[in-house]
This record gives sequence, structure tokens and C-alpha cells, in this order.
Amino acid sequence: MGTDEPHFSRRKLILAKYPQIKELYGPDMKLLPVVLVLVSIQLFFAANQSVFTTWQWWLAAYVVGGTINHSLSLANHELCHNLCFHETIYNELLSIVANFAQGLPSAITFKKYHLEHHYYQGVEDVDVDIPTEIEGKIFNNTPKKVLWAFLQPFFYALRPLLVKPKPAKTVEIFNSIIVIAFNIVFAQFFGVKAVLYNIVSTLLGMGLHPVAGHFIAEHYEFVRMQETYSYYGPLNLLSFNVGYHNEHHDFPKVAGINLPKVRAIAPEFYQELKKHDSWIQVIYDYITFVDVGPYSRIKRKTHEHRNANAQASAGSLSQNEVNVEKLKE
Repeated sequence: MGTDEPHFSRRKLILAKYPQIKELYGPDMKLLPVVLVLVSIQLFFAANQSVFTTWQWWLAAYVVGGTINHSLSLANHELCHNLCFHETIYNELLSIVANFAQGLPSAITFKKYHLEHHYYQGVEDVDVDIPTEIEGKIFNNTPKKVLWAFLQPFFYALRPLLVKPKPAKTVEIFNSIIVIAFNIVFAQFFGVKAVLYNIVSTLLGMGLHPVAGHFIAEHYEFVRMQETYSYYGPLNLLSFNVGYHNEHHDFPKVAGINLPKVRAIAPEFYQELKKHDSWIQVIYDYITFVDVGPYSRIKRKTHEHRNANAQASAGSLSQNEVNVEKLKE
């Protein structure tokens, strides 16, 4: 079990040395046209999917649709942090528009749980990003971990309902109604298979897909006592820099487009942390390493541990510095 939440501690240290990072806080409107273009491309392919043969349909859904819809899921990650508009409602509405191309009304539900992943990272029964006990028991060898990776979208959808069910909010119900209504209209114009193309694209893109490697790369403990890992490779161009994951958790108020600036301003806080060089390699390593699996997550029993240790770190060696020393060994 871990205790100190590294991002809370490191943020205090970085801001004490580089207060100018606060100038990067806030939304970036450039996200708006990107989301609209991605939605338009996906819907264009869906509307014209009837020209594909069966194998072309599945290939397009995986390569094109899977990549676009996973990018839209990461756009929704930005939007749940209010990193496009200042007003929450506009961010939520744009995330619902992104759901039109994905075929599934997931944006508001994702937001409801994801923000707790930041506030209470690693806290059992609160941070639903952590796999459940039954996942760890079942998916404990290479063939089963392949299946686990393929079924990731289902675990992300169902795990919160099992671990920490919450009543639906009004905007969440609206999200479902408006996306289902869009799907009905879209099917009337372009056929049911067009809607299925969107949904299948989403499921394939969130499963065993190169861009989906970030799910595993972000927080699975490949190095003992390091909880979060960054990736600085080219797939960040498709994922709104979610690969800068240490930087994102340290500064969730900074839009993805500005996360490289955080690392540029405070490089000494990141350069010695273990990073991943390939999300595809991460998927392969997760599946094949016998000592890595659903249990490979740092957990803490209560969020009070985070607060207590964050306060203590102000006058002592931070967990980040301890981690760096461990990595040097």
C-alpha cells in the first residue's frame, strides 16, 4: 500500500520554485475545432461505410474509426477538466457532441468518476481506475491479459457501477437521451450499420489498440514505487498530450497543449522518472511480464493518507525524491 500521493507533493515543490507555471492554467479554445473536425470525419466514414466490404469495414473501424474515437475520448478527458471553455456547461455540451461520433453516451459519466481519480488517486473503492480484486484473480496470465486488454472498454464502463455506483445526474440523463436520439436519426438516414460502425470503432479503439496503450502506461507499476509514468512519443499528437501524464496529474488545470511547457520549465522534476517510450511496447510488456498485471497498482486505504503525507512533505524529503533515488539504484 502506498501512502503519499506524489502529485500533490511534487506540485507544491514545483510551484515553490517555478510559480510562473500558474500562468499556463486555464482552457484553450483550440480544442473546439479539433473536436468538430474529428467528429465530422468519423461521421463521414460512418455515413459512407456501406461502400466497404466486410474486411474493409472492420479494418476501417479499427484503424480509422478506432483512432479517431479514442482521440475523442481523450478530448473528453480534456473537457471534463474544463480545458476548452471557462464555463462548465459548454465543455459538457462539446463532450456530448463528441459522443455523437462514438455512438455511446459516456462523456458525463466519465467526468463524474474521473475527477475522483485525481482527487483520490489510488484510494481503493474511490478511484475506479484501479482494477477490482476479481480482475486481478481472473486475468493472471498472458492469454487472459490479452483478453483483459481487448475488453478494457467494458471494464471501464462496468467497474464504476460495481465499485462505486452513483445516482445519475440530470446532465448525465440528458447525455444519454440526446446521444440515443442522434443515433436513431443517424440510423434513419444512413442505416443501422452506420451507427454500429461508430460503436464498434469506439470499442476497438478503447481495447487492444496502440493509442489505448496509455491506459496501461499511465499508472501500472512497472518500476517499484513509481505510480505514474509519462510518454513523450508521437502518439501524443493523437491524444492531446495525455502521454505527459506525470505533468497532467501534477497540474490538471493545464491544457494538454501546454503540458510540454510544464516539463520544459521544470525538467529536473521529471527527467529522472521512469518513462515509457512506446505504448505498443507497454501493451506487450503488460501482457507478457509475469510480475505485471491488474494487481500492479499502488493503492492507499484512505485519502487522509494523501493529505497527511502531503503536509509532512513540506518539511522533509518528498516521495518524488525518494522515487528518483530508488530509480538510480
